[in-house]
Amino acid sequence: MIGCGRTDKGIVRKDNQDYFQIEQLHGDKLILCVVCDGMGGASAGDVASRLATETFIQTLCDQPGALLDEELVGAALRDAMMAANRVVYEEAKVRLEYKGMGTTLVGAVIQEKKAHIINIGDSRAYHISGKALTQITKDHSLVEFMVARGDITREEALTHSSRNLITRALGTDEKVGHDLFTVDLSPGDCLLFCSDGLTDRISDEEILQETSRYDDPDKCCEMLIHLSLARGGSDNITALIVRI
Repeated sequence: MIGCGRTDKGIVRKDNQDYFQIEQLHGDKLILCVVCDGMGGASAGDVASRLATETFIQTLCDQPGALLDEELVGAALRDAMMAANRVVYEEAKVRLEYKGMGTTLVGAVIQEKKAHIINIGDSRAYHISGKALTQITKDHSLVEFMVARGDITREEALTHSSRNLITRALGTDEKVGHDLFTVDLSPGDCLLFCSDGLTDRISDEEILQETSRYDDPDKCCEMLIHLSLARGGSDNITALIVRI
C-alpha cells in the first residue's frame, strides 16, 4: 500500500483551512489518514482543522495494537474522533477569537484487505475498484437532507445555493454524531479522501478518469487539484489517495 496527499488554497481564498495527514504503521500493513476542512474565520478554521488532524492521528497511533484487530478498530476510530472533537471544542471555549470554530473530518484505518472509515461533515471518501467509483461516505449537509427528503434532485443539489451548509461539524458541540463504514479492498483498488473544494468542481466520472490514468498516488492528487483549479478553484482543495 502507498498513500500520498496534496492541498492547495485555491485561486480565491487567501488562506488554506484544509489539513491532511498520512501515517504508515507496522511496515506496509497499515495506513492511517485524515482530511479536515476547517470553518470559523481565517485563523479559527485553520486552527480547528490542524488540531483535529493532529489529535485524530496521534490518538490512533497511541493504540497500534487495536488497529489490526477487527473487533477493536471501530472503537479506536471513535476514540480518535471524540478526542479531536474535545480538543477543538475546549480550545474554542478558552479563546474568544476561536469561538464557534469547527471542522469536517474524514479519516480511516486502512488494512491490506479492509478500510475502516469515519466521517463528520461533507469531506468525502471514495472507493475506486476497476472501472467503478463508489462514494463511501454520506454528506452531513443541508442539500443531502433535502435530496433524501425529495425536496430537490441530486442534479439540483450540485448547484444549490445552500450546497456548502453542513449539518454536523467536529468541535462545535461537546458531542457530535458520526458515521462509520467498512469497505472490502482488493489489490489495485484506490481510496480517495477529499474536501468539498475538489468535489464541488469535478464530477465522479472525472475523478474515476484521473485516478485510473495514473498508478502514482501523488500524480493522481496533482492532476485532480490541477483540474479543480482550472475550474475556478474558489475553495481550498485537498486530495489524499491510498492505492492498495
